[in-house]
Amino acid sequence: MELANKATRIRLFDFKSIQMRTFHMTWLAFHLCFFGWFGIAPLMAVVREDLNLDKSMVGSTIIASVAITVLVRLIIGPLCDKFGPRRTYTWLLVLGSLPVMAIGFADSFETFLMGRLAIGAIGASFVITQYHTSVMFGPNVVGTANATTAGWGNLGGGTTQIVMPLIFTAIVSLGVSETLGWRLAMVVPGMVLFATGIAYWFVTRDAPDGDYRELREQGLIPPAKAERGGWGTFKTAAADYRVWALFIVYAACFGVELTINNVAAIYFFDEFDLDLKTAGLIAGLFGLMNLFARTLGGFFSDLFARYRGLRGRVQFLFLALLVEGFALILFSQMTVLALAIASMILFSLFVQMSEGATFGLVPFMHKKALGAVAGIVGAGGNAGAVAAGFLFKSESLSYAQGLLFLGCAVVVCSFFALAVRFSPAVQAEEDSALRAAMAERKRDDEVSDAEPSPA
Repeated sequence: MELANKATRIRLFDFKSIQMRTFHMTWLAFHLCFFGWFGIAPLMAVVREDLNLDKSMVGSTIIASVAITVLVRLIIGPLCDKFGPRRTYTWLLVLGSLPVMAIGFADSFETFLMGRLAIGAIGASFVITQYHTSVMFGPNVVGTANATTAGWGNLGGGTTQIVMPLIFTAIVSLGVSETLGWRLAMVVPGMVLFATGIAYWFVTRDAPDGDYRELREQGLIPPAKAERGGWGTFKTAAADYRVWALFIVYAACFGVELTINNVAAIYFFDEFDLDLKTAGLIAGLFGLMNLFARTLGGFFSDLFARYRGLRGRVQFLFLALLVEGFALILFSQMTVLALAIASMILFSLFVQMSEGATFGLVPFMHKKALGAVAGIVGAGGNAGAVAAGFLFKSESLSYAQGLLFLGCAVVVCSFFALAVRFSPAVQAEEDSALRAAMAERKRDDEVSDAEPSPA
């Protein structure tokens, strides 16, 4: 669907316009979701001892944490098309907070596994984040907007690795045992998620001109029935091979990031004989690159589009993903801590740029099925994480060997990006829309320059 009054620039310190309020609320909500989603990951060394988990069991919990998200992401996209991102996000955050707090009741491998499985639904928040910024920003900046909100959200994967051990340590310092400490620590992100869900309802709305219910009543967008309950958009997206090519591409970038979020701390803990806090701090550097790396991916996607159109977005995605694969192979071979950290940061830069470049393409696939496209591509990330999880579940493979094989798989997957093509008519239409957005931005700049400065 086409929506009016999309923003043509990103004003980071604008907290009044609905576009920028939504921008800030989406990345913040997604950021906080990581505390619930992966809050237990940096505490796994303690959980492993408490629940007597072996490597295979730990691997199963890693797979569980991302497996359910595949299904929920496929569902959440059409729900955004039907009910709007505001309602969908609010309910996901409120309901998702419950298993985060409840995982503290786990007393066996089976109950812990089910807890991580239920918590994984929160990962669908990414789809809503990308959907919401896609309907708020124009074609000249939508790649940067999507990449920045997702990147600053993914930054939660890094801050979680750093903050959760500190929360755990603070609780234990009060005289609480480690066995009870990790359970109480998970209550904190659960409460934060619940509060964020309430805030999302009051701070945002579905589109620049109002909620979907209001816009449908005014006849400005098609009624929900015209979208066949939202599932018609899913069929449209699922019938396009290009969407599945991006599904594979996203499996090779975001799927890899999710995997590293799950294994990085325990990898450095085991391979380099570090303590829990130090391992978590180093693992956190991987996620902290999201502060700017994913934004760079979206920025270069927009930049390539200005000179080479949609074809330029595809070419940049291929290059970023190819370099990511080789950088991961390099990281897997490092045996010196300093070199391992340096190569991990290089790898992190390109994995996150690849993610930004992927969702620099998504808004241009099927505008009337935006939620469904975002859901399928987003689900690819979790499907990739599930597949990668089996590499780290096997007792016959070391973590380093698993990373090596994963890097080789990324190199192969990078070529799927080249399968994404657009017809000459679509390219011409988008080039025209891009020029119009740039012209509107130029007019805004001229108006701003002509306004007298305050005395």
